[in-house]
Amino acid sequence: MIRMMTAAAGAMLVAGCATMGTGTGSDSAAATAGGARAVLRMADGTEVGRAVATEAGGGIRVSLDAAKLPAGLHGAHVHTTGRCDGPDFTTAGGHWNPTGMKHGTENPMGPHAGDFPNVQVGADGRGKLDMTLPAGTLAGLMDTDGAAFVIHAAADDYKTDPSGNSGGRIACGVFERS
Repeated sequence: MIRMMTAAAGAMLVAGCATMGTGTGSDSAAATAGGARAVLRMADGTEVGRAVATEAGGGIRVSLDAAKLPAGLHGAHVHTTGRCDGPDFTTAGGHWNPTGMKHGTENPMGPHAGDFPNVQVGADGRGKLDMTLPAGTLAGLMDTDGAAFVIHAAADDYKTDPSGNSGGRIACGVFERS
């Protein structure tokens, strides 16, 4: 299952990179040039990483660089609301889902636009992901209530709606235009 997700994420990344910078119109050009960044923090305020979002022709490329997290697999998702109030970060809302799908790449009615593969965090507390979310635009992501990037306590099972049984939210960052 992890191998399938890694292959799917790689395919989406390649597709996103191949079409990067093809947006049209002033909003798309501005979003591509500037993008958005989120500083991820634990409930105690400890900074644990950054997520960067940029337009990538027909999708949104998101790069995650995390540190100081517990080792293991963790669900990672883009959430609908640009708020990260601790301690549980529920103010970030549900997964970003402008297409109205169910959660998970293994769900026949999924995935949400904000579904990410699990992030593998090593014994050193570091983890990285880089993929293109295939649906939506940066302008849509950065709507009036913004968006957030959330890392969960457990691995995402890629099929259970609404969050893949990925457990509590352990880190959160609000996307801000860069």
